[in-house]
Amino acid sequence: MKRIGILTSGGDAPGMNAAIRAVVRAGLSYGLEVYGIYNGYRGLIEKDFEAMNRHSVSDIVSRGGTILRTARLPEFKELDVQKQAVTNLQKEGIEALVVIGGDGTYRGAYDLTKLGINCIALPGTIDNDVSSTDFTIGFDTALNTIIDAVDKIRDTTESHSRCSIVEVMGNHCGDLALYAGIASGAEIIVTPELRPADEEIFAYLKKLKANDADRRAIRVVSE
Repeated sequence: MKRIGILTSGGDAPGMNAAIRAVVRAGLSYGLEVYGIYNGYRGLIEKDFEAMNRHSVSDIVSRGGTILRTARLPEFKELDVQKQAVTNLQKEGIEALVVIGGDGTYRGAYDLTKLGINCIALPGTIDNDVSSTDFTIGFDTALNTIIDAVDKIRDTTESHSRCSIVEVMGNHCGDLALYAGIASGAEIIVTPELRPADEEIFAYLKKLKANDADRRAIRVVSE
C-alpha cells in the first residue's frame, strides 16, 4: 500500500483536527502518500483530493472544526454513488481510507469496504454514540463546555429561586446529559434511556421549592 486518503464526515467534533494531524504525520512516517479528501463523502464524488505533507497539518491541534471540512451526502446510500466513489479513488491510486465521524460515517465506510476499499474509522462525535469505544473524539470537550455553562447558569438560577432547563445534544444517546448532570450536580437528568414521568419531575420540583435551603433546580435534558 502506497497511498491512503483521509476524510471527515457528518457533524464536526472537537479533536477532529488533532486526529487528522496524527493520521497524516503517522502515514508519512511509514512512507505513505496521504491525500486529504474535502467535504466528506461528497469529496469522493467530486474528486476533491489534495496531497498532504507535514506542513499541511501544522498548528491545527487546538483548532475547532475540521480543516478538511465536512458535508452530508444522503445519496451516498445508493449503490451507484458508492461505485462512483470507488472508481474515483482507484483512478487516484488511493488504496485505503481513514474516515473520522459518527454512525453515518461508519455506515459509509462499511459500504466502501464491501466494494473493496479498505477503511479504518475513527469515532468522532460529541454524542459518544459509537459502540466499542469508551469515549469518542469530541465528547470530553463538549462535556466540559456543558459543565462550564451549567456552573454559570446555576448562579442565576439560585439568585432567582428558579428551575433552569439545559438542553444538550444526544437525541439517541444520553451520555452528554448523564455525565454533565452528574459532574455539575444537576437535580434532574433526563435522557432517552431514562425519562421520568412528568408527575415525578413536578413532585420533585415542588419538594425542592418547599425546602428553604434548596429553592432552585437545574434540569439537564437530552435534545
